[in-house]
Amino acid sequence: MKKYLAIILLILPVTLLSQISFNEYFTDKTLRFDFLLAGDSETTIAYPVGMRQEPYWAGSLNNLVEPYQSGNLRYEISDPETGIVIYSKGYGSLFQEWQTTAEAKIISRAFSEVATFPFPLNRVKFVLSRFERDGTYRPVFETFIDPSDYFIRKEGTVNAGYTKIVDSGDPHTCLDIAFIAEGYRAAEMEKFRSDVKRLSEILLSYAPFNEFAERINIWAVEAISEGSGTDIPGEGIYVNTALNSSFYTFDLDRYLTTFDISTVNDFAAVVPHDNIVVLINSERYGGGGMYNYYSGTTSDHMLTPQVFTHEFGHGLAGLADEYYTSDVAYEEFYPFSVEPWEPNITTLVNFESKWKELITEGTPTPTPAEDIYSSSVGLFEGGGYSAKGIFRPQLDCRMKSNEATEFCKVCQDALRRVLKHYTE
Repeated sequence: MKKYLAIILLILPVTLLSQISFNEYFTDKTLRFDFLLAGDSETTIAYPVGMRQEPYWAGSLNNLVEPYQSGNLRYEISDPETGIVIYSKGYGSLFQEWQTTAEAKIISRAFSEVATFPFPLNRVKFVLSRFERDGTYRPVFETFIDPSDYFIRKEGTVNAGYTKIVDSGDPHTCLDIAFIAEGYRAAEMEKFRSDVKRLSEILLSYAPFNEFAERINIWAVEAISEGSGTDIPGEGIYVNTALNSSFYTFDLDRYLTTFDISTVNDFAAVVPHDNIVVLINSERYGGGGMYNYYSGTTSDHMLTPQVFTHEFGHGLAGLADEYYTSDVAYEEFYPFSVEPWEPNITTLVNFESKWKELITEGTPTPTPAEDIYSSSVGLFEGGGYSAKGIFRPQLDCRMKSNEATEFCKVCQDALRRVLKHYTE
C-alpha cells in the first residue's frame, strides 16, 4: 500500500500541472507588469510601476506552470479563490547580478523589471520570489491584479517594422525568438535582417536546436537608432541608440547590456515572442545574457557565433557560466553551501538533483581534466567563476569556452527540456 501511495504522490504534481486549462483562466493576449527592484547587497524591495495589455501570447497553451524550480527570481500567478498556481516563470536580472558586486555593499540602486504572463480572465494573485543564499525562494512582493482595472493600458505597440526570418508555424507550438535591432540606423536595416538570418542559421546548426528546427520561429524587429553602434564609456564613446545599450556593465569592459528592459520589451511586443535577443551593431567583442530576460551580442566580431550561442544558453535555459579564469564583477556569486539552481554546475550539496546518473561506471569523481575524459560526463572541478568548490559536467562546453564546438550533454538536455516546454 505504501508503495502505491508513493507512486500516486509522485504522479500527482504532474497531473495537477496538466489540469490547468488555458481557456478557463486566460485570454490569448499578454499582461505586462512593470516594476522596480531596489535595494543593496542585503535588501530587495519591489515597487509597482504600471501594467499594460500586449496583443500576443506566444507561449504554450498547455505548459503554463514550469515543472522545474529555476531562476534567481520567479513569479507565480494563482487563482485567489482556490490557491491553484495557474502560471509560473523563473528569470534572472541585472539587479540580482548587481547585488553580488562590491558596489552593492556601499550604495542602493533601483532597476527596471518586467513580468509577462497570459492576460487573465479574472482577478489573480501575483507573487514575486527571490532565490536566497540559503537555497530557498522567499517572497519579496505580492499583489492582486484585476484584468478589468482601467489603469491597465491598452495603447497598442510601438511603431516598428518586422520580418519573420524563420517561419515554422503557430507561436503556441513553437519557440518564438525576437531579435531586436540595437545601434542600427534606418539605412542599416537590410544589414540587420541579414545579420539575424546568419545567426539564425548558426543557432539551428547546434544540438539540440537542430532537432527542433521545425518548431522555432525567428523574428527581426526593427528598432531604429539615430546612431550606429553602442556606448563604450571606458573609451569616451557614446551613441544615441534605441535600447540604450552599453559596454562596461558593472565596469567590465566586455560586458554589454542594457538596463532599459522596459524599452526592450516595448519593441519585443511588436511580434509574438517567448525569448528576446538584442543584436548590437558592433565589431567589438562582447555580450551578455540573463535567463528569460534577454540575450545580447554584437553582430560582427569574429567570435560573434560563439558569443551568441553562449549568451543564448543563459537566456533560454538559465545555463550557468562554466568558466572560472576570466575577470568578473561578482563576489561569491555562488555560495558553496547551497546547490545552485542552474542545471550545469554543482557544489555537491545536492548532486543527486543534477547529472549524477549520467556519469558512467569507472569515471573517477572528481574527474581529472585530461584528454582521456574529454568526451565523458563527469565531475570536473572549476565553474561558476570559481576554480575550486564548483563542478561542471564535461571538460569543455559552449558555456565554458569559445573553443568548444558544442554544448555539453548536460546543457543539451537542459536546452531540450525548455524547448519541449515551449513546443508541446
